[in-house]
Amino acid sequence: MLLLQLLAHLLPIFAFLTCCLAAEDLYKVLGLDKSASDRDLKTAYRKLSKKYHPDKATGDEKKFLEVTEAYEALSDTTTRKIYDQYGHEGLENHKRGGGGGGHAHDPFDLFSRFFGGSGHFGRANSGVRRGPDMEVRLQVPLRDFYTGRETEFTIEKQQICEECEGSGSADGQVETCHKCHGHGIIMQRFQLAPGIFQQQQSPCDQCGGHGKIIKHKCKVCGGNKVVRGPTTLTAVIDKGIPKNHRLVFESEADEHPDHVAGNLYAYVTELEPSMSENEQERTDGTFFRRKDDDLYWKEVLSLREAWMGDWTRNLTHLDGHVVQLSRMRGEVVQPGQTETVQGEGMPIYHGGHVHEHDHDGPEFGNLYVQYVVVLPDQMESGMEKDFHAVWEKWRKKKGVDLLADSGRPVKPDVPTKDEL
Repeated sequence: MLLLQLLAHLLPIFAFLTCCLAAEDLYKVLGLDKSASDRDLKTAYRKLSKKYHPDKATGDEKKFLEVTEAYEALSDTTTRKIYDQYGHEGLENHKRGGGGGGHAHDPFDLFSRFFGGSGHFGRANSGVRRGPDMEVRLQVPLRDFYTGRETEFTIEKQQICEECEGSGSADGQVETCHKCHGHGIIMQRFQLAPGIFQQQQSPCDQCGGHGKIIKHKCKVCGGNKVVRGPTTLTAVIDKGIPKNHRLVFESEADEHPDHVAGNLYAYVTELEPSMSENEQERTDGTFFRRKDDDLYWKEVLSLREAWMGDWTRNLTHLDGHVVQLSRMRGEVVQPGQTETVQGEGMPIYHGGHVHEHDHDGPEFGNLYVQYVVVLPDQMESGMEKDFHAVWEKWRKKKGVDLLADSGRPVKPDVPTKDEL
């Protein structure tokens, strides 16, 4: 009997501890600590709510709701103090006691205050006006096309003012214009002739065509509801993507409270190699050239190497692995000759994934090495004689006739006559 009474007293305490341990820390949900400022909270909410929004292909509704709940609790001074002192249990008691904190119960209402529209990313059936799309060029080196990577880039765009949350008002008070009744336009009547009138629409001069009047304008945006500023995004460069490949960033174009932001399209282009790179970081890959799935490389040989062979080159590839080029002694390389190295080109990309090595085709394209033979500007007299002697010996042994072998017509010897 005593054991049952003890358990009856301990169960509520155990349930309380379980609740506290199960609920994730609200600051951690936003990636912050207790010293976070109001601006830190807004910045974290903007970033995470867009990342996890259910309308996005990469969205996560559960995390989106967690982020919204965390921001609503911590952005209110009263509920933040309660949470800091009593944790989740304190917030629950506060809600049960009728202290709602004035939060928006629909998470999409809060989202719309930050990003405009209805809180959704312009669904076809939402009827919400969608803003224009944006395009940018993202330059990355050929090495990134080969290896793949994640890279951050920054753009300048229009953003909803965080200070006034897009209201344009310093105190949150926005009045409907009495002259245009909130329409932003007025009808004007002009007399063209006796008894003949013309009506014309024009922006309301009282509210500037906005339909709203803000008496105390926000000091940050000046009542414009939006500000221009930098935004940093992360681009995922998949292996082998083609040049000018388009990356889509949903709803990352210019923002405005009256519409859903359009998409940002980033076109990935190849950055020209720079000779000023750190010598230790730069590999031979600086000088590769790409055409579709294949790579091209020029290798320079001396006359001795091209004629006599017996050489080796270690070519450092774009990811750092070594491709060996070589010729045995006596193997000749002709000027302009091209060698094909199978499977050392670009990773083959097919609409979202790299083509794996199977029976359908190779995993990589080819590497084409073009040989350039550098001849000496001039020879010393002794060297020239030795070279000519060796050449003549070889020519006579092989029966080589340069004029005949060239395919050009041989003019017959015509005896000259002295006219005098």
